[in-house]
Amino acid sequence: MSLKIERGLFKFDFIDYHAVLCVPVDADSKEIRKRYLKIARRLHPDSCASASVEEKQLASELLSKLVNPAYEKLSQDKSRTEYMVVLSQMGKRLVQESASVDLSSEPARQLAAVPNVEQLYRSAIAKISETQYDNLSQAVKIIAYVSELNLVYLMRTAGKKFASASASAPPATSTPKTKTNTGQTAENTEATSSQHTTNKEDANVAQYLRRAQELMLKNQFAQARIELQDAIKLAPNNSRCHSAIGVVYLKQNQITMAKVHFDRALQLDPNDKEASEGKRKIEQFLGQKSGTTKPTASSSTGTKPADKSGGGGLFGGLFGGKKK
Repeated sequence: MSLKIERGLFKFDFIDYHAVLCVPVDADSKEIRKRYLKIARRLHPDSCASASVEEKQLASELLSKLVNPAYEKLSQDKSRTEYMVVLSQMGKRLVQESASVDLSSEPARQLAAVPNVEQLYRSAIAKISETQYDNLSQAVKIIAYVSELNLVYLMRTAGKKFASASASAPPATSTPKTKTNTGQTAENTEATSSQHTTNKEDANVAQYLRRAQELMLKNQFAQARIELQDAIKLAPNNSRCHSAIGVVYLKQNQITMAKVHFDRALQLDPNDKEASEGKRKIEQFLGQKSGTTKPTASSSTGTKPADKSGGGGLFGGLFGGKKK
């Protein structure tokens, strides 16, 4: 059986290790290890004792040629960070080049069309992972499906609007302008209802942000991240949500994911100060790590630069100070 995959990110000469393990593209090391161990147990020779010779051979090939290399790449912080940078750049490049993407799976087409991309993406990945390697003869095909989901998700978060999104929407119907008891037309009533829904969503997002603020002040960044992920599910185009979760990722030393969300925040709002400052700190950090940062005035005089990673300074403005 051929292990060659030509759909999703694989189509662009890129090995989609996340698809092989069926984990979200922003999965952390613990989630990746947990998923790998589950797959490895499934494909281990002892688990295939009652299988046919062909199935045992296929299980061995899947484990040695796809699963083990994927885990090796994603389990190490350095290699995963480098890989995530390339992955993020690929999503942006495909959007900028207006690449034509042919989606062959129904889940990928649905993901291209829905407004709440985060929620459907994660639920689809979780659902597929339950049975990904149950039928070994279908494993490569399923990896291709997952890679299509990853491709759509990366492009959607980079600003891509698929034609299928508008095409799948139900056609607008003409609503008769019948007078209501209050003198409003039915059309105006619908507009008012829509406004109420928007206001309710804004209020919910504000609650998520407020809870995240309280958690960050207590250094409970994992819980704050969950709150902000829920906020992004509700308002995927809210720049403040993206800049806030970028701060959380930065606090957790997940530089790549922090940069992804800072970039998204600036794409939505070029004047987002928190995202701009976050990107500046990341660039400074990467420069220091590579040894290319120029000496600053404080370093030349022997004085210690002020620490701006705490509640004040760098990110203090996000959860403190005057509200805009």
